[in-house]
Amino acid sequence: MSENKVLPRALNDLIDAFSGLPGVGAKTAERYALATLKSSKHRAENLSQALANLHSRVKKCPITFALIDSSLSVSPLYSDPDRNKKQIAIVEDPFDLVAIEATNIYKGTYHVLGGVISPIDGVGPDELHIPELISRIQHDAAEEIILATNASVEGESTALYIQKSLEDAGVSVKITRLARGLPIGVDLEYADQITLSHALNGRREL
Repeated sequence: MSENKVLPRALNDLIDAFSGLPGVGAKTAERYALATLKSSKHRAENLSQALANLHSRVKKCPITFALIDSSLSVSPLYSDPDRNKKQIAIVEDPFDLVAIEATNIYKGTYHVLGGVISPIDGVGPDELHIPELISRIQHDAAEEIILATNASVEGESTALYIQKSLEDAGVSVKITRLARGLPIGVDLEYADQITLSHALNGRREL
C-alpha cells in the first residue's frame, strides 16, 4: 500500500500491517488502525504483546496438528484419557475444533489437515497431513474416522481423496461423513451449535 502523506508514518505502518491480513481491505485496515489509536495505550500495548508472543507460545501438536501452547508436548484433546482415541474427526483447520467442542457431544479425538485440496490455490494432497493420518489410524487402532471437512466442492473432493487414500493403503476403518444440517458453502467454524450437533449425530457411513 502506498504511504498516505497526510497521516503519521506510525499510523501508516499499522494500516499496512492490518491490510496484509486475509480479507482485510484498505478501508477496513484504516478502521482497525484508527480504533487501535483511539483505544487506551494499555490496550494497544496488550495487543502488541499478544502479537509478539504469538509465534513463540503457539505450536502444532505433532500428532493431531491442532494448535497448542508451546509448553505442551501434545494436544490435551488427545492426551486426555477420557477422549476416545479410536474415533478421529478430520477437520480442515484448527478453528473447526472450537466449533465441534462447543457442541459438548463429541468425545473422540481430532486430526487437522491444514487445508483442503484446491488446485486453484495451489494446494495439493502433499500439502495436507494425510500420510500422518494413515499412520495414526494404524497406531491407535482407530475404529471410526469422521470426515468433517466443510460442505464445499474442495471439502468434498478432499473427503473423497482421503477415502481413496485409505483404501489404497489397505486401511480398514469405518468412515462416516457429517450429515444433515450443514448447508453447502457454510464453513464448519461458522455453523451454530444445534446445527453442528445434528450433523454429528446424523453422520452417515460411506
